[in-house]
Amino acid sequence: MKKHIFIIIIIFTILPFYTCKTVEPVIEPEIIPVAVHTSHILSVTFSPDGSKFASSSGDRSIKLWDTASGKLIRTITGHTSGVNSVKFSPDGKQLVSSGSYDRTVRLWDVDTGGEIRSFPNHHINLINSVAFSPDGRQVLAGGSENMAKLWDTNTGREIRTFYGDLGMITSVAFSPDGRQIVFTEQSNSTNNFSATIRHFETATGREIRTYPRYREGIYSVNFNHDGTLILFGSGDGSIKIIDVSTGRETRTLTGHTGWINSVVFSPDGSQILSGSGGTENSVKLWNATTGREIRTFSGHSGWVISVCFNPEGSQIISGSRDVSIRQWETQTGNLIRVIGRD
Repeated sequence: MKKHIFIIIIIFTILPFYTCKTVEPVIEPEIIPVAVHTSHILSVTFSPDGSKFASSSGDRSIKLWDTASGKLIRTITGHTSGVNSVKFSPDGKQLVSSGSYDRTVRLWDVDTGGEIRSFPNHHINLINSVAFSPDGRQVLAGGSENMAKLWDTNTGREIRTFYGDLGMITSVAFSPDGRQIVFTEQSNSTNNFSATIRHFETATGREIRTYPRYREGIYSVNFNHDGTLILFGSGDGSIKIIDVSTGRETRTLTGHTGWINSVVFSPDGSQILSGSGGTENSVKLWNATTGREIRTFSGHSGWVISVCFNPEGSQIISGSRDVSIRQWETQTGNLIRVIGRD
């Protein structure tokens, strides 16, 4: 009897040591190779409630995905050229997209995938970027021919045209209150290349300020959450922040070695997300106040073309020329899943 008691005591004495040394299983990211695009991912964006995200591609399609599961909800087709840009309406019920060389800007029903309307476009031969106004009543699109156009969402009527002078508009954005718009533009000439930002009043079309001209391309522009700052990424790998009230640069973020294709503030304005091309192909997270790099998200084997925060800022998605979409946890940097090639 004493011998049995002694054995029991030994078991319960050493058991905690084995328990403490138990290693939690490593959770590998989910790989979803099916139902993906067949060409470069050109744009990614979360829905306003974060339950879905959309992607557009050089394969001329738009795809809707379930955020929680990564499953494909539907594929939207109709463009006859690669879809350079796609955005959700503020209520999440519609999508607006640009079909690059098919010269169309189209509005889609999210629930059915049906086309609601195509906005008239008689002058822009190549469309690079689209945006919804914060109230959803207007759509802005920019591309070639030195111009960005503003349309009424409900009627499809053209409201006004904003003009640049360099040749190609690469990115457009509304301020959070919808009263201002910005776009980036750059020259088509390689002999005397320059790029800049144009800043206008939405209601009047009046240009607010003239910004300096840069010798590197500018491919992405956005406002912060309260409209006090403008953010843009440059072809020299730098990210710049401009104070809207003065028009002056307040900070330059450096760390990328490739040009910046996409850059955006987090929903609360405290962080910045960027995606680069060249030989780097990385996504970086930055502290917006200090300019300090927080972390790098690695894994893409091609240029990162588009990056986006979810509405809470807790997740990010990135789309790349490697024909994959990657979904990450913002705080930890953990990769949640890969949709497409890995």
